[in-house]
Amino acid sequence: MSYGVSPALQTALYQALSADTILASLVGTAIFDAPPTGTVPALYVSLGPEDVTDASDKTGHGARHDFTVSVVADAAGFLTAKDVAARISDLLVDADLTLTRGTLVGLYFLSAKARRVQNSDVRRIDLRFRARVEDN
Repeated sequence: MSYGVSPALQTALYQALSADTILASLVGTAIFDAPPTGTVPALYVSLGPEDVTDASDKTGHGARHDFTVSVVADAAGFLTAKDVAARISDLLVDADLTLTRGTLVGLYFLSAKARRVQNSDVRRIDLRFRARVEDN
């Protein structure tokens, strides 16, 4: 197993989201690799937790990265957050990302969970994806 591809995968994901003009029309530049501090935008995207497991085989090293991309909104309903989440899903599922290390074999949608954040008007959608990478 190798965790070495993780920084390259995160960079490629961030670049894919940041470069999309449709997503930018929805959230502007509010795409973060950690939840923002200070003045928090009313709507933002955050790259979140990641679980990585070995996916090596006799042909070489590899890993399976299960990661979360979150959409957080302080709007009264879920529609705006769902529009953003749908765009993220469209961008990432089966994306052909170029990594600075390793190769992306596939990128798949796993699940989504939409909920109100406890004791607030904040809506949050956590999208779970799986990336299969090789590090040869």
